[in-house]
Amino acid sequence: MSLPFKTLIQTSLIALIGLCLIACSPTDSNTKQDNGPASTGLSSVLGNSTPFKSIDITGAEHAKDFDLPDQNGQRHTIKDFQGKVVVMFFGYTQCPDVCPTAMMDMVAVKKALGSKADKLQVIFVTLDPERDTPDILKAYMGNFDSSFMALIPKPQDVASLAKQFKIVAIKEPGQTAGSYTLNHTASSFMYDTQGRVRLYTRPSSGANKIADLTHDIEILLAEK
Repeated sequence: MSLPFKTLIQTSLIALIGLCLIACSPTDSNTKQDNGPASTGLSSVLGNSTPFKSIDITGAEHAKDFDLPDQNGQRHTIKDFQGKVVVMFFGYTQCPDVCPTAMMDMVAVKKALGSKADKLQVIFVTLDPERDTPDILKAYMGNFDSSFMALIPKPQDVASLAKQFKIVAIKEPGQTAGSYTLNHTASSFMYDTQGRVRLYTRPSSGANKIADLTHDIEILLAEK
C-alpha cells in the first residue's frame, strides 16, 4: 500500500473516531462510547504489521504541531520536546470522569517506565479556557504529577484547534451560564522523540491499558 493512500485511510478513519464523544457530565461515566468500529476498520486495512497497541497514524497530515502557552505563560511547540515521547490529551478540569482517569493512567504509565520516566512528557490541552485559568491548571496538573504540562488556547481559537487535530468539543448548556459541560473526543495523540505524530490512543477500561500504553512508549523511545 502506498504511503499517500495509507495516510488517506488513516485520516478518514481517525475523523470517524473523533465523532465518538465522551460526555463529560456527572451522569455519564461510560467511556465505551469512544470504542467504535473505526479502529477495527483501520486494522483490517493496514494489516497486523504495526507493533503498536494504539492506532498507528504515522504520516498523518493533521495534529502535526501546536503553538500554545502553558500554565506558566511560556509558549511551546512540539519542537520543544525533542528527545521525549509526548502524550497529548484534550479535556477540561471540570470533567468529572474521563479526564482525571486519563491523567491518573499517565501517572501509572510514568511509574511503569521506571528509569525512562523522564523521557515522557504528558500534555493536557484545555478545551475550556474560559474557566480553566492558569492558576486552576497549575493546581490541576499538580494533583497528578508536577512534570505534566497544561496548554491553554484562547477561547476564540478552540474551534480552529479542534479542526487542526480532528477532534470535537461541544458545549452542553447547564442550569446557569457557567455550569455547562463539554462533550469532547477523549483520546490521546502520541508523538515520537523527533516530534512526529505517530499514534492515536482511545480511552480504555481494559485490564491491560497501562501495559499497552507503556509498551507503545517504550517502542517509540527505542527507535533510532
